[in-house]
Amino acid sequence: MAATEQDQWKKAAAEAAARLVQSGMVVGLGSGSTAALFVSALAQRISQENLRIVAIPTSEKTEEQARTLKIPLTTFAEHARIDLTIDGADEVELGGLGLIKGHGGALLREKIVAAAGQRMAVIADETKLVKRLGSLVSVPVEVVPFGWQTTERRLRDIGGNPALRLDVGGKPYVTDGGNYIFHCAFKPMENPKEIAHHLDHVVGAVEHGLFLGFASEAIIGGRDGVKVLEKTSRS
Repeated sequence: MAATEQDQWKKAAAEAAARLVQSGMVVGLGSGSTAALFVSALAQRISQENLRIVAIPTSEKTEEQARTLKIPLTTFAEHARIDLTIDGADEVELGGLGLIKGHGGALLREKIVAAAGQRMAVIADETKLVKRLGSLVSVPVEVVPFGWQTTERRLRDIGGNPALRLDVGGKPYVTDGGNYIFHCAFKPMENPKEIAHHLDHVVGAVEHGLFLGFASEAIIGGRDGVKVLEKTSRS
C-alpha cells in the first residue's frame, strides 16, 4: 500500500469528521497526523462557512497549528465542558471502540480533553482497526521523571515489558507536561480493562494510552471510502 493512499484515507476521514462540528460548539482538537488533517479541514470550514466555534487543543503542536490557521482557542477556565472531541488513534478496537493512543506523545492531555467531552469521535484509516487492542502497537504510559527507574520496575512487574521512549538525541523524550513515556508491550489483550486497572495503580505513572469507553463513534477512511462505526459492545 502506498503511503499516499493511506494519507488519502486519513484525509477523507478527517474531512468527514469536520462536518460534525456545528456553530456554538466547544471542540476538542486532537494530536497526531490524522488529527492535524482534521484541524486543517475545520479551519477551512470556519473560513468558508463563518462557522463560530472555540477549541481546546491537546498539545502544544496542535495549539500552534490552530493559531496559525486562526481557529479561536479557549481554556478549561472558560469552558469546563467540551461538546465534541475529534482525535486520532494508534489502534481502534472493533465493536467496543476501545483505543490505544499516545504514540504522538500527548496522551495525558488527550485523555483530559476526552474525559471532559460529551462526545468523542475518533478518526483513523482502516489499517488501525484491530480485533484486540495491543495487536499492532504498544501502550504508552506517561510517568514522572522522579524515580522513573522504580516506575519502570513496577511496569515490568505487571507484564508491560517497558521501553523508555527516547528523542532524536538519544535522551528521554519529554512530553508537554514535562514527563517521560514508557512503551509497554502487552501483546493482544483479552481483557484491556484489567490491564488499564493495573496501570491506573502504578505509582509514578501519570496516565496511560488505553482509552476505554471514551469513543462513541469511529470515522474510518479506507479502500471503500469513509465508514462510520458505532460502538456495539462495552469496552
